[in-house]
Amino acid sequence: MRRGRRTRRQTVPGPRVVIALLLLLGLVSVMLLDGYLRAEVGNDQRVRSDASASKVPDDVLDGGPLLSFRGGTARTQSVPDKTIVLTFDDGPDPEWTREVLGILDDNDVPGTFFLVGSMIARYPDVVREMVDDGNEVGVHTFTHVDLSYQSTARVTREIAQTQLALAGAAGITTTLFRAPYSSTNDAIDNYSWSVYKKLGALGYTSVFIDTDSEDWQQPGVPAIVANATPESGKGASVLFHDAGGDRAQTLEALPRYIKKMKAAGYTFTTVSGAQQQADQAQGASAGDGAPPAAAPTAGSAPEQAAHRRAGTTTLWEGRALLAAVAVAEWTVPGLAAALTVVGVAVLGRFGMMLLLARRHHRRRNRRRFVWGPAVTEPVSVIVPAYNEKECIAHTLASLASSTHPIEIIVVDDGSTDGTAEIAESLGLPNVRVVRQENAGKSAALNNGVRHARHDLVVMMDGDTVFEPDTVRRLVQPFGDPEVGAVAGNAKVGNRDTVIGAWQHIEYVMGFNLDRRMYDLLRCMPTIPGAIGAFRRRAVLAVGGMSEDTLAEDTDITIALHRAGWRVVYAEHARAWTEAPASLGQLWRQRYRWSYGTMQALWKHRRSVTDRGPSGRFGRVGMPLVVLFQIVTPLFAPLIDVFTLYAMLFVDLKASVLAWLAVLLVQLVCAAYAFRLDREKYRYLLMLPLQQLAYRQLMYLVLIHSCVTAATGGRLRWQKLKRTGTVGTPASGPGAR
Repeated sequence: MRRGRRTRRQTVPGPRVVIALLLLLGLVSVMLLDGYLRAEVGNDQRVRSDASASKVPDDVLDGGPLLSFRGGTARTQSVPDKTIVLTFDDGPDPEWTREVLGILDDNDVPGTFFLVGSMIARYPDVVREMVDDGNEVGVHTFTHVDLSYQSTARVTREIAQTQLALAGAAGITTTLFRAPYSSTNDAIDNYSWSVYKKLGALGYTSVFIDTDSEDWQQPGVPAIVANATPESGKGASVLFHDAGGDRAQTLEALPRYIKKMKAAGYTFTTVSGAQQQADQAQGASAGDGAPPAAAPTAGSAPEQAAHRRAGTTTLWEGRALLAAVAVAEWTVPGLAAALTVVGVAVLGRFGMMLLLARRHHRRRNRRRFVWGPAVTEPVSVIVPAYNEKECIAHTLASLASSTHPIEIIVVDDGSTDGTAEIAESLGLPNVRVVRQENAGKSAALNNGVRHARHDLVVMMDGDTVFEPDTVRRLVQPFGDPEVGAVAGNAKVGNRDTVIGAWQHIEYVMGFNLDRRMYDLLRCMPTIPGAIGAFRRRAVLAVGGMSEDTLAEDTDITIALHRAGWRVVYAEHARAWTEAPASLGQLWRQRYRWSYGTMQALWKHRRSVTDRGPSGRFGRVGMPLVVLFQIVTPLFAPLIDVFTLYAMLFVDLKASVLAWLAVLLVQLVCAAYAFRLDREKYRYLLMLPLQQLAYRQLMYLVLIHSCVTAATGGRLRWQKLKRTGTVGTPASGPGAR
């Protein structure tokens, strides 16, 4: 894994980016479709205080419930005397509609069902059963929205989508229409009149009612039967509901009503049947401008005269719609269940981190706590450097003030900017510069280990500065002979920018709380490259820093665990590092980290079968890292997308409160982490913005890394641009 002298920005091949974007786009599309199916979108006012009917012809307002525009002229028809048209709104429903169909079949009467397109798409089998039984269907819009308040495009879309759903479900389209929230003719106003005229020009018959059972109010079975009974001998278009709520009273009232009306000499028909009877009574003929679809056709029952066989294109488009809805119907609930599990796991992790971090802090900060005999032996500090001219002077100056005896080995990895010359020109004591051709960070560290004179070695980055007591505090755990490596407390030095503040929160809250937890569980996954200490013989025994992965720090840490060494965290050993200062640099750094971590985990996948103390990482650490550093972060963007979905389509207030509750939990965790590290709380003001912006970027980086890994891509080391703005810090906690 070589770093070229002229390191160029690496880009992932286009297909991998396209795959990630297509997956995200597909998920968002499915969720939008599901939300569209389940909720009314847009302004759904039902009453206008300024509604006027001045443009509606009087003969329409006073006419019958069947409105058509044959020959371009508005025409109303009434249901013939002694005839009942049973109409049902808001279905299909898998429970109530089937019960209604059973009642109609038992009593040998047809019904006309005005169906909501979203319900058709969700329950197409109910629609097929309905049509096969000889019932008639009509359009009741796709989302049950009041069309009189919608644009022409919205009206067209609502009707067209419902027709597509019908075509996909039963292979037909229909010429019947009933608007949501419509009632009798005299309720038509100027706004809705324009809608009916547009639909009439397209060949639709708009169906109103003149008798309302008011079953939606659930007034009781006797009241429903009474409300649905027309004046003696009069025909009626009667409204019932087969969906939209508890229809138990409707199911009980319907057979009673049918028997009552049959006993009174009434017959039952569909809307088309009533139109044909009215036409015959008025002496209508085939030349009166009636559309072919409204008249009976050879071999078709009168009850199906309003149905048309869907064309091939419409049929396949309808089937595609149903297929998409089926995917949404399975995906969204499944996703909701999965995200619930993930959410519980994440909250559980927060709770575990707080509990274990508190225990770790109290245990390690007791007055009597010691690792063993004080470590006073000299230490070799290895500084790998590649084009670090901006930072190397600050780094070496901070080491020169160390309160612990050290030798400093600067391994110049083929720098072309004079880094080695700057290190030598400082004239600092105990500094050796080792030059090598550019071979990568792992090779530089291994070279430094070979040149080290002492058994304890500290590794740091060339852009990092130490406090005077850092090395002394870092090596004290080696008083315990079981300890093979120590992770220090890396701090963001350039935290005064927005990006720097975001990373500062992440370092304190995420990295350091995690390390406290993993320390107590004895399964520390990573010793940060910015500050870590090792027993030299332990490093050599596992083969040194591996060049197999881009995360050599994670790789060596897991290798030490598997070799039986203990890895611990020294919270008071602080190092100040220069974090990426731009989004581009941050992306490249985290992309390498994520990809390298996956490489290291895959390389050591057999650790899960390791036995004895050396298998603890495989049994405990590996599952935790995979779960909380790969799996749950991958689901985290979906949680955010699902939150937006819930805000738009479910319950805005509840969704916002849930999001704020999770933010509060994170804020509590962050505040406690800042307290443990004695950091200033003012940076936590950036936490909400970090959750909205920075966190999403980290998720995208992880997704990008997963796609690269899944498609067999390779990633090269990428050198970040440094500014040298992190100087030697003052000693003491929270100095910056």
